[in-house]
Amino acid sequence: MVAANAEVGVAKAEFFPQISLTGSGGEGFGRSSAFSDLMSSQIGIWSYGAQVSQPIYTGGALRGNLHLAESQREQALISYKQAIQHAFQDVSDGLIGYQKLHEVRLRQEQLVQDLAESVRLSNLRYQGGTTTYLEVLDGQRSLFAAELTLAAARGNEYQSLVQLYRALGGGWQQ
Repeated sequence: MVAANAEVGVAKAEFFPQISLTGSGGEGFGRSSAFSDLMSSQIGIWSYGAQVSQPIYTGGALRGNLHLAESQREQALISYKQAIQHAFQDVSDGLIGYQKLHEVRLRQEQLVQDLAESVRLSNLRYQGGTTTYLEVLDGQRSLFAAELTLAAARGNEYQSLVQLYRALGGGWQQ
């Protein structure tokens, strides 16, 4: 944006006359001491110059350059706004994703706790002789599947947390 604004300033400056000043001075500058002794007069040589140039007819090129610079500035502004909106969208998506996956993990942890209690109770019933060992095995199978799902839910939650961190501008070095 700063560069685009500078280009507009340059294009506007082209409408004004260009002035260049030059100057040089004497008093023996650059002369040898032998030459100074020969020339007994104290003559100082000074020179000033100014140059002004202004294009008389450019065929609309200056206005065209100004319009080009202004349109490039507008394009840069639109790109800048889109980048900001994209960044906000990434952060919002990351926050929502993390929140949902966090809730999934919490529910899955509760399910694992409930199944672990079920396995414990079915094991007590088996030891008391009121049920078969098949019920204990079935409960352990369900608990194992729920623990695998919990591990996947934790991985998804952590992955969404990393994406949120990246969307907020974080990173890591390798």
